[in-house]
Amino acid sequence: MVATVPPFFSSLTPRVRPLALSRRNQLSLDKTSSLRLLLSPGLFQIEFREFFTSNLKQRAHGLAMSAKKSSKGSTQVVETYKHTIDLPKTNFGLRANSIVREPEIQKIWEDNEVFKRVVDRNTGVTFILHDGPPYANGKLHMGHALNKILKDIINRYKLFQNYKVQFVPGWDCHGLPIELKVLQSMDQAARKDLTPLKLRESAAKFAKETVDVQMKSFKRYGVWADWSNPYLTLSPEYEAAQYPDVHVSKSIYAIFKMVSASPTSQVILEEFFPDLCLAIWTTTPWTIPANAAVAVNPSLIYGVAEVQSVLEEPSSSPGKQTGLGRILKNEEKKPFIIVASDLVPTLESKWGVKLVIKKTFLGAALENSRYLHPLDGKECPVVMGGDYINTESGTGLVHTAPGHGQEDYITGLKYGLPILSPVDDSGNFTEEAGKFIGFNVLGDGNAAVVEYLNDNMSLLLEEPYKHKYPYDWRTKKPTIFRATEQWFASVDGFRQAAMDAINMVNWIPPQAENRIISMTASRSDWCISRQRTWGVPIPVFYHVDTKEPLITEETISHIKAIISKKGSDAWWYMSTEELLPEKFRSSAPKYQKGTDTMDVWFDSGSSWAAVLGKREGLSLPADLYLEGTDQHRGWFQSSLLTSIATTGKPPYACVVTHGFVLDEKGLKMSKSLGNVVDPEIIISGGKNKDEPSYGADVLRLWVSSVDYTGDVLIGPQILRQMSDVYRKFRGTLRYLLSNLHDWKVCLCCHICISCLGICYISLSCFPLKFSFIVYAVQHYSIKYYYLGILLLS
Repeated sequence: MVATVPPFFSSLTPRVRPLALSRRNQLSLDKTSSLRLLLSPGLFQIEFREFFTSNLKQRAHGLAMSAKKSSKGSTQVVETYKHTIDLPKTNFGLRANSIVREPEIQKIWEDNEVFKRVVDRNTGVTFILHDGPPYANGKLHMGHALNKILKDIINRYKLFQNYKVQFVPGWDCHGLPIELKVLQSMDQAARKDLTPLKLRESAAKFAKETVDVQMKSFKRYGVWADWSNPYLTLSPEYEAAQYPDVHVSKSIYAIFKMVSASPTSQVILEEFFPDLCLAIWTTTPWTIPANAAVAVNPSLIYGVAEVQSVLEEPSSSPGKQTGLGRILKNEEKKPFIIVASDLVPTLESKWGVKLVIKKTFLGAALENSRYLHPLDGKECPVVMGGDYINTESGTGLVHTAPGHGQEDYITGLKYGLPILSPVDDSGNFTEEAGKFIGFNVLGDGNAAVVEYLNDNMSLLLEEPYKHKYPYDWRTKKPTIFRATEQWFASVDGFRQAAMDAINMVNWIPPQAENRIISMTASRSDWCISRQRTWGVPIPVFYHVDTKEPLITEETISHIKAIISKKGSDAWWYMSTEELLPEKFRSSAPKYQKGTDTMDVWFDSGSSWAAVLGKREGLSLPADLYLEGTDQHRGWFQSSLLTSIATTGKPPYACVVTHGFVLDEKGLKMSKSLGNVVDPEIIISGGKNKDEPSYGADVLRLWVSSVDYTGDVLIGPQILRQMSDVYRKFRGTLRYLLSNLHDWKVCLCCHICISCLGICYISLSCFPLKFSFIVYAVQHYSIKYYYLGILLLS
């Protein structure tokens, strides 16, 4: 584009306006010409035109002035050239004043339904970005901010491209975290009077209040969405959509399987045969009532050892009880015990005895041997275990309770062992534990089992043992593992279909495809049931006597119709007779309602059916899912599996994943470390001087600047840098706008003036740079969009 400098500017003297000539040369535009930019195909066409007064007068000898005589006879110089100079003019300030201006602008958006009006005005095809529901259990963090702002950047770009963007925000409102929040807010007296319906009422109230708080924060981030019509997983229509339209019992079956909870201390040793004993070691004596077998390693060498004499009493450390059992203190008769041969020296030292090996053999020789259970006297088998049985600790023989451990459970399935878990939801022994009923397994129950073993000559030694063990992060207490009846969705029936569907989806970044393929290929059966009150009920009835489940296409359809009208609370306040369809009502006294609820991943993973498949203007598959990389195991996978199982198709066409937000040093944010960055403080400022208010624009600018495909960093120094960049942007935009104040912009303009991308240094580079920006956003490379804007500025 060729530019001319009007002769008028050459007549200006440096004293009057030294920068006028310089600025106009930089802008390189002919003020009497019109500028028409034809941007990338399918984007938009903008025409700008500036018209200036036609009576500009050139002066050869400087500025034109006239003399005017005042009433007192003095001469006053009047400047008559002001109207001939095109000075910059704009209301766009260099300072953002974001604390005041941003809320004002956002209120204008909301009051005038700007998002809806732009969507309605656009004439292109529909673009659906399906929102993954954040959990409604607390304040938003930087991960939420990164996620929602990325979505908003993409949605706004699609709006500029004339798409009819559909973005329905959602919230996950069920599950254990919300239930715990409610319980923590109650005192002991209130908990005693708590019924399932009261708990559900309190949980729903808490979730809805949290949704309101989070929604206000998202709006403050400047996110455009259909805020007046969000989807909540607690709404009746959403809950009902989780039940399939056809009977899918072939994919759901009941089986005894382990549930993660947790054990405490340990001590072992028990006698199995009257004369020959299997010496076992366990760190969880409370699991002895659930013992079903003793496992050995078939490849290890075992020996029968004679206990000839007690050399010394094992020493006890302060506060720790360590001592021999009565069987070893008995001077009259000592047992023959079977242990791994390599562990004999270690055991001699630990027990303070002399062990003499009488015979050795491979562990495989012990398979199908029988022994007496140390508590109830039942005969139990010796079975072959896996590599988890070694000579690093213990005796080389493992007490096996399939109801309380993963390896034990797998071994139990292999040998058809009874899967017993005599522990209730409160961690107390049940009737199946016999004489130990009512004891807490982490307290007096553990001690009671040890005492009983010792009294019955089955305890060799009790000692303290330090080792790593899983603890509950909330209560800081050790967990116990407990097998319970659960409902499972078999993945085997449609695993290959899910794998094929993954190949049909566009994954960004590309390595995300490998991640979800590996997780889906190794996916075990999906446990969809939870023993909680706050959630969507599993619509199953159990026979009072036989415990056989009743779940048919007819019962599911009937319950689905009830919940779609009354909500899932109906399962708790309606009688069994009311919940059963007409065909089964005569048999209602023989059945009772199940108390299990749906896994929250099954809950949120059904959003494609409850939202995209039900709402007007939405359809399947969604054009885009965008969430954190942890959702390959979570929402991405649960959505895929539920969709494949019922429709045979993936619920999304493209999936974009982003990393986690870390502090400036690359460390995970933690309250204990004091490195948590709060998006609310970034926007509005904190109490400390080193926590200034940057506004939502700086936060959004940071999101656009990072490579979200990996973990991203944020902290005070990075925010200061972003603030500097933001000020430079404002300075550039202010300069541009001040020079464009008298341009007549076409009313059909589809983009704000700040998005024009006019490069005042070199307009000849504009098409190339703008194309770079368009390509970046089209391929969801937001960082390169940011870099492109930097080039243009």
